[in-house]
Amino acid sequence: MAQRILFLFSDTGGGHRAATNAIIDALKLEYPHEFETTMIDFLRYYSPPPLQYSPELYPPLSKMKPMWKVSYESMNGPRRARAMNRLSYPYLRKSAERLIKEHPADLIVSVHPLANSVIPRAMGRNPVPFVTVVTDMVTTHAFWYSPGADLIILPTQQAKNRGLRLGIPASKMQVLGQPVSPAFAETHAPKEELKRGLGWEAPVVLLVGGGDGMGPVRRVARAINNSELPVSLAVICGRNEELFKDVSELKWKIPHHVYGFTSEMPRFMKAADIFVTKAGPGSISEAFICGLPIVMYACLPGQETGNVDYVLDRNAGMWAADPDSVVEAIRYLVEDETARIEMAQASTQLARPHAARQIARALAQQLGR
Repeated sequence: MAQRILFLFSDTGGGHRAATNAIIDALKLEYPHEFETTMIDFLRYYSPPPLQYSPELYPPLSKMKPMWKVSYESMNGPRRARAMNRLSYPYLRKSAERLIKEHPADLIVSVHPLANSVIPRAMGRNPVPFVTVVTDMVTTHAFWYSPGADLIILPTQQAKNRGLRLGIPASKMQVLGQPVSPAFAETHAPKEELKRGLGWEAPVVLLVGGGDGMGPVRRVARAINNSELPVSLAVICGRNEELFKDVSELKWKIPHHVYGFTSEMPRFMKAADIFVTKAGPGSISEAFICGLPIVMYACLPGQETGNVDYVLDRNAGMWAADPDSVVEAIRYLVEDETARIEMAQASTQLARPHAARQIARALAQQLGR
């Protein structure tokens, strides 16, 4: 009989779902038919108001960066995080107990910081193994680190160091990398062949805004177009239909391709020459695997601030705080081929292409495999 693994995530941004899907895909590759997996958006379906509206509230709140920064930092100390968890537990307990009762599992995996304290406590006297997979890269919030977890899986040594400072024993933590789709490691066709298959002309700048098309993608696309740089531009608009319409209707001056939500990101990124993105951990980790120089145009204060420094300190990319700066960064990388190649090589050296499979093995070990 297949053992049951329950994954807890929430659509507060696209990264938690993408990471969960990557781990499930890896489990299917490593252990065909051995595990039954279930994904639950626990905030949407098993949280009292107003938390149940978090997926809808996240996009507008994340645009209010000063307020986001204050709220993030105000609860990020170990004492403040513990106090918040204690105070909120009576409010969340019944929902958490209902979740556990309605989805019996042999292993529970949290891929979201807000599940890590309440779920182990709600299991009471009949606990099953509980694993946290941290999906913030460097500047990780205290909510990720619960002493009730049997194992905390981390993307970087910096994230592990943060856990040590918060009092988590080293024996409870493993650095395995950021879980991204195994397809990124399995796409091996030559770059020029992929370009031809997509109808792209070199050099190609790939501009993304995450699965929800967040950030100033429209303004960045317009600035690149108006610069008339000798590049092709591929824009991924995600699920944002309004963005797709607006970008498609630009008065285009350069070769371009505009896409909505796509499952072809491994092929797109392997075919691209320069990657322009917000500083999300999933996108950055995918760029590492694809050996792309990264131009970052936005980041969420708090959890993504460290990502920018991580990339810059290792010469894997550039920071461009506004659309004009993005254009200048692309111009530099197009005109200085040596710099572009060196940045691509630095990016490749940071890659953990098999992180999702390694995480799958770590989960299986929790179940005695």
